[in-house]
Amino acid sequence: MTIQNWFSRKQRERGGQHLPEKLDIPGNLWVKCFNCKHTIYSQDLEDNLKVCPRCNYHFKLTAAERLKQIVDDKFQEIDNNIKSRNFLNFSDSKSYTDRIEDATKKSNLNDAILTGMGKIGLIETAVGIMDFSFMGGSMGSVVGEKVTRLIELAVERKLPVIIFSSSGGARMQEGIMSLMQMAKTSAALGRLRENGLPYLSVMTDPTTGGTTASFAMLGDINLAEPGALIGFAGPRVIEQTIRQKLPAGFQRSEYLLEHGMLDIVCERKKLKETIVKLLSWFSQ
Repeated sequence: MTIQNWFSRKQRERGGQHLPEKLDIPGNLWVKCFNCKHTIYSQDLEDNLKVCPRCNYHFKLTAAERLKQIVDDKFQEIDNNIKSRNFLNFSDSKSYTDRIEDATKKSNLNDAILTGMGKIGLIETAVGIMDFSFMGGSMGSVVGEKVTRLIELAVERKLPVIIFSSSGGARMQEGIMSLMQMAKTSAALGRLRENGLPYLSVMTDPTTGGTTASFAMLGDINLAEPGALIGFAGPRVIEQTIRQKLPAGFQRSEYLLEHGMLDIVCERKKLKETIVKLLSWFSQ
């Protein structure tokens, strides 16, 4: 089947008309799966919540895409005016300030996490969504501050908290300041627990480094999407350190579930339904 015929069939399936004889095909109509290398029509991928229909590979989502899939309707963003600054005067081939500006233009976010209040299954919830497109979802002082403020607001309003993690770990450009966010966010979650409020942590691909070593693994319920890479150091670093070959699937969500580090591995199409059930159970 030619591309022209394929597009004509797709148009008919979607209730449209035949495409013209000469077709100017944009370059973003097709996506190749990173896992099975299958070529997918972009709209079909969007309709399937960005999950490969052949191998079930879960593509990364932006914070906006995740928000659209999970939160019911209105979302009230908080602390969206906080921005990182180069207080350590970090500079290698490019200054940290320039990197932040580039990441902001690329992601339409001021930093690697979106926080706010919204309803999930009609349950008012404090929501945090990390975005890997902003400097690899790295956790700097702004991410730590926004997570902490989100939790403190949840304590004040007596709300559950859910955070979707997608991160390469602590942000190296902020040195020790980024590592301090591990203790700060963990302490905030301690106060949340003292007030008897639930925290759901959803780990997506990848969730690594200091993010995993702090708030990502401290959920009352720890969930993950299928095939997500979750760990502290990467598998290659571990192999080089211990000089041993790691088992198949090491640090993937299914392996962690089998070894007791996760409570649920949930496909994206069932994720909201599962979250609603958990929030409903905690609210009883």
